[in-house]
Amino acid sequence: MKELFVLNKFFVKYKWHFLFGIVFVALSNYFRVLQPQMIREALDLVVENIALYRQLGGFDLQAELFGILGNTLFVFGGLVLLLALIMGVFMYFMRQTIIVMSRRIEFDMRQELFDHYEKLDLAFYKKNNTGDLMSRITEDVNKVRMYLGPAILYFINLVTLFIFVIYSMLQVSPELSLYVLAPLPFLSVSIYYVSSLINKRSTIIQQQLATLNSTSQEVYSGIRVVKSYVQEGPMGRFFSGQSQNYMDKSMDLAKINALFFPLMMLLVGISTILTVYVGGLQVVKGTVTPGNIAEFVIYVNMLTWPVTAIGWIASIVQQAAASQKRINEFLETKPAIASPKVAAKKLAGAVAFEYVSFTYPDTGIQALDKVSFSLKKGEKMAIIGRTGSGKTTIADLLLRMYDVSEGEILLDGTNIAKKDLSSVRSQIGYVPQDIFLFSDTISKNIAFANKDVSQEEIEQFARYSAVYEDIKGLSQGFDTLVGERGVTLSGGQKQRVSIARALIKKPEIIILDDCLSAVDTNTEAQILGYFNESLQDKTTIIITHRIYAHLRFDKIIVLEDGKIVEEGTHEDLLKNKAYYFDLYEKQRMEEVAE
Repeated sequence: MKELFVLNKFFVKYKWHFLFGIVFVALSNYFRVLQPQMIREALDLVVENIALYRQLGGFDLQAELFGILGNTLFVFGGLVLLLALIMGVFMYFMRQTIIVMSRRIEFDMRQELFDHYEKLDLAFYKKNNTGDLMSRITEDVNKVRMYLGPAILYFINLVTLFIFVIYSMLQVSPELSLYVLAPLPFLSVSIYYVSSLINKRSTIIQQQLATLNSTSQEVYSGIRVVKSYVQEGPMGRFFSGQSQNYMDKSMDLAKINALFFPLMMLLVGISTILTVYVGGLQVVKGTVTPGNIAEFVIYVNMLTWPVTAIGWIASIVQQAAASQKRINEFLETKPAIASPKVAAKKLAGAVAFEYVSFTYPDTGIQALDKVSFSLKKGEKMAIIGRTGSGKTTIADLLLRMYDVSEGEILLDGTNIAKKDLSSVRSQIGYVPQDIFLFSDTISKNIAFANKDVSQEEIEQFARYSAVYEDIKGLSQGFDTLVGERGVTLSGGQKQRVSIARALIKKPEIIILDDCLSAVDTNTEAQILGYFNESLQDKTTIIITHRIYAHLRFDKIIVLEDGKIVEEGTHEDLLKNKAYYFDLYEKQRMEEVAE
């Protein structure tokens, strides 16, 4: 239960739902307990008048007595129905308070988890797979909701019903009550034992479910690779093995849960037998009436579901505790990147790296080694290098997806770690190497970072990124749904939509990470032409494997193994006749050959 203590804040938030729920449960059970008492009165009335009725055989008074008894029983029957109706009304209200409370808390929990996920850094997402994160925000939250709603509701129902029933029993016969309630201690011991088993297996099952979700999610995302390598069969068998593992674990839990109901029914049956046997002896002694035996039998059966539900409640609580433990692990994870509490300021666009070194925390690989460069507002720089040389790492650090291991990054002369994080990112336009589009319309993907733009602006920036004609050629134009991760668009179209999305932010700093690799030469020239004309006052960093002769760079750096091995203008680097010169000559020969 200690894992569930964190939920107490929600009980405080929805205290009136919770308190009124308890009141409605208590009132419902109060009117429920009155029903057996009405039946007892009716049965005793009949038993007491049977002898008199027989004695009046052959007399007119017999028919009159029969009519009186019939009318009285009808009144008792009406009272029972009225009490049942009142009980039903309060049951409705108890569900409208406690169950509604649980649904609201479920909403709050999912929102809290989602907000926390968005705050966590990239290193966190590299350590945890998507399926596991989805499992926590769906399956785990749902199991906790079952504890907050049905489990708490039935527990309150159990407690209040026990109080009313036991009080009513003791008022009639303490001795008979003792015999009827004798099996309950055995019930408590068995529940304690079985609950511990349920808790252990529930944790294992939730972990396996997360693995199952991750497996299926990866296959869905990589379906093209699976099909192209004809691995449907092996992946299906692998998924089947994971499912079998989950089923086996679930069956183990089901076997334990299956012990509860027969055990509860056995103990309730024993209580019923004791009621009839001991109660019959007391009727003979004259200490209780036959109506009391009927009343006790109804009480015992009235307790059947609540007592049986103890096991169900225990199972839910144990599963919720296991799920909440997994949720707490994530909520207790602190983001490595924290924004200082400073006022947001508009960036001018000056960028400087001063002896920056960086080692990825998840792999231990050093990506940058004492990298230094500076850019003034409006200057353009190209970063060139082989795969794995550290080019994309510079973009990640400039967006402060990670903090540097050594050195510092300055924006307008101030350390980036001392600037408001949201303000910095909102003023940087970034087109990543791995393009990601949301399952929405093209218009909404372009306007993702700037919801206030008009449709005319969206179309204008689509022209700037040379994707306007492609979009207009689609069946629904800018209202076309791009599908998951933009699957309905080609690689080049996705790149250009991503460029439009970055430019429409109207940022002060623009970072383009190999974003023209999937476009043809003419389209590339069109996009670079816009860069030359319209981005003169914007600080621009282009990360690439190619040399763009159409774009004028103030500075070019060449990275190798995380170090700057060449730096200068296009003309300076050609004179060095090193890596940049070789790349330029190779690219020129390819263009001539075309």
